[in-house]
Amino acid sequence: MAARGGRLTAAWRTGLRWLRSLVRTASITFVVLTLTLWLLPGVRSADVVDTLWLVVLVAGVGAGARLVLFPAIRFLGGLAAMILGAGTQLSVMAVALRLDPADRVSGLPATMIAAVLAVILAALLNWFVDAGTDAAFVAELRRLMIRTRRSARPSVPAGSRAPSMLVVQLDGVSSALLGWAVRAGNLPTIGGWLRSGTHTMTGWHTGLPATTPAAQAGILHGDDRAVPAYRWYDRTTQRLVMPSRPRDAAEVEARISTGAGLLRDGGASISNVFTGDAPTSLLTVSRAAFPGRSARGWAVFMASPYGFTRAIVLGLAEVLTELHQARLQRRRDLHPRVSRLGAFLALRPAAMLLRDVNVSLVAEQMARGTPVIYCDLVDYDEVAHHAGPARPEALKALETLDHALGILQRLAGESAAREYHVVVLSDHGQSLGATFRHRHGETLEAVVGRLTQDATPPLVVASGNLGMLYVTGQPDKLTRAQLDTRHPALVDGLVDHPGVGVVVVDEDDGPVALGRGGRHHLLDGTVEGADPLAPYGPRARADLLRHQQMQHVGDLVLISGVDQATDEVAAFEELVGSHGGLGGAQTDAVLIHPAGWPRESGGLDGPAAVHRQLVAWLEHLELRRRPAGHPDPAAEPVDSAIPV
Repeated sequence: MAARGGRLTAAWRTGLRWLRSLVRTASITFVVLTLTLWLLPGVRSADVVDTLWLVVLVAGVGAGARLVLFPAIRFLGGLAAMILGAGTQLSVMAVALRLDPADRVSGLPATMIAAVLAVILAALLNWFVDAGTDAAFVAELRRLMIRTRRSARPSVPAGSRAPSMLVVQLDGVSSALLGWAVRAGNLPTIGGWLRSGTHTMTGWHTGLPATTPAAQAGILHGDDRAVPAYRWYDRTTQRLVMPSRPRDAAEVEARISTGAGLLRDGGASISNVFTGDAPTSLLTVSRAAFPGRSARGWAVFMASPYGFTRAIVLGLAEVLTELHQARLQRRRDLHPRVSRLGAFLALRPAAMLLRDVNVSLVAEQMARGTPVIYCDLVDYDEVAHHAGPARPEALKALETLDHALGILQRLAGESAAREYHVVVLSDHGQSLGATFRHRHGETLEAVVGRLTQDATPPLVVASGNLGMLYVTGQPDKLTRAQLDTRHPALVDGLVDHPGVGVVVVDEDDGPVALGRGGRHHLLDGTVEGADPLAPYGPRARADLLRHQQMQHVGDLVLISGVDQATDEVAAFEELVGSHGGLGGAQTDAVLIHPAGWPRESGGLDGPAAVHRQLVAWLEHLELRRRPAGHPDPAAEPVDSAIPV
């Protein structure tokens, strides 16, 4: 009897939610159609009864369209899903208006205008009714997870909830900034975990370079010496490499993958640079594809009015917000600052849209019972680059990521097969500072061209406040003597430049860090004169020495100066918030994990150390398979076992 009563109660609650959703949808459709018809010129009638019949038509056409749309999107996948999802929402409204018994909208142009206006108004009204709670979006994701659970094969025995791991990367968030935001009470999800004692937060040192491709090569594949910068010159192929391009990311992954990546045992990679050897890769750069036909989360996001259309409307709001915030910086004469026009106007709403897509894809993977999921959320990093790491708009972006974590935490309970333990980490931090060009009136490329006075000066490659110079066409890195022969004024000229803090070059006795007042031998730590590495902290020597041992590192490596009073750096790119080099918070990343989970003794130094730690946790959760007699080189012992 108790079981039957429980089923009846559940059915009653389900029916009540369905009825509430139906009333809400009908009410919003009625208001939207009334406003649309009122705004259109030449509409002959605004009769309430006629509009109610139109609401019924919209519901009927929409239901029929969804029966065809969802299978079609799953079959087509990719970009076609995006186009079809948006087009169908417009088509439903257009068809309903054409079938309107009152025939109030005449002609195809007027019908299409009315359809576009109605879809936009519906998205805005839904957002207003939800008052920023994302209730409808979460409800849609819950329905997605229920449908996915019913159709997917369970990966664990029925009735069990095996421990699993969800790793969420907050791109570009330093440990100091996150700690401050928690103490300020701005991050209720992360703050709640830490204050309740369910999670623990620690920092980890990224080393050089402090970039996403380098960090993910180490975290996902255990190789933190294959990526010397965000972009670099490959002496073998004699071309510029950028892992943000799919072809380059695929080539880098082919070199670093050993088949023992973090996600090899049934994992999923979502919105990362590399796959981590995951059998499921969604929106991963090295795979260069939109989600395929099997990605139900992608299909639902594109087809749902709470998905793609909502994201587009809110994305337009983000553009307006960005224009307003940039204007405020100019009016207040806030420094340092950079131009926030151009491509960034598209990047900011794109990052927001991608966040919602990622949440949908993670929800689907949790419903499928995927044992380990790794997803990168980039909102904060994109905003902080142009606004500044601790400016209000960047902190607001961080708050939205905390909100996304809250949604994922709520959705994790919908996974009947697995209990997801959430791990949150960042890949690097960001450092504030006026750019090199703003401070000195010329770019680093211009400085090099002036010092070489040559028709073919060295190639200059910048990644934040890390610069690398290459003499192209050479199979190996050149020494100081070889560079002086080719360009006698280059090295000394760069060392003497007020915007350059350190120049690293190979001499006869190994790599040397040169500054205006002294030199630091990286191999043995011998310092002559004033130590040029002192402003960069005690890890600078080890970071630069490890960097010098990477393949394809520049003939010259430059780090911009750092202001010891403010920790500000001067990016060689036009970014007010930067990372890639040394100085400030850019090498200080964060790791948040369930309390009681052990950490490697001595702290985590470098992305490969984070990889070993994550692998160790997977092993203790029994999510990592190791063939008998074949120790996994990626996993080293840690101090104790995880209580499960």
